[in-house]
Amino acid sequence: MTTLKSKLKEDLTTAMKARDELTSSTLRLTLTAITKEEVSGTTSRELSDDEVQKVIAKEAKKRREAAEAFAQGGRTEQAERERAEGELLDTYLPKQLNDDELDVIVAQAVQEAKGAGAEGPRAMGAVMKIVNPKVAGLADGGRVAAAVKRLLAG
Repeated sequence: MTTLKSKLKEDLTTAMKARDELTSSTLRLTLTAITKEEVSGTTSRELSDDEVQKVIAKEAKKRREAAEAFAQGGRTEQAERERAEGELLDTYLPKQLNDDELDVIVAQAVQEAKGAGAEGPRAMGAVMKIVNPKVAGLADGGRVAAAVKRLLAG
């Protein structure tokens, strides 16, 4: 078992003993998503820590989107719960890049793409190919795309 998955299970046990309903339900749903990912496909397999991290990131993103939808719908109590679940899942992910750090990485990628002959808004794909491996798991794809567009627009 991967270290991240075993940490999730240990934290679930701790939360259940402490009768922390929010944490235990969030971790249960996350572990279920991990198990579902492990058994999907033709053969079951054990996910690596990186793959488990991707599942957690996907679950955290779902919580953020749900919180936004609930807030727009006027259901503030449910939106707060979703936000709290998202924040809990974020503790299991690597620290996200701030906007300044992201801009530096994107600016380097834009220069690299310009060196390869890609310029202007059409260079979006080339720049994203350079940036994505560098920021995988450290920044949301939407934030990355927005930063690339902003820097390409000049």
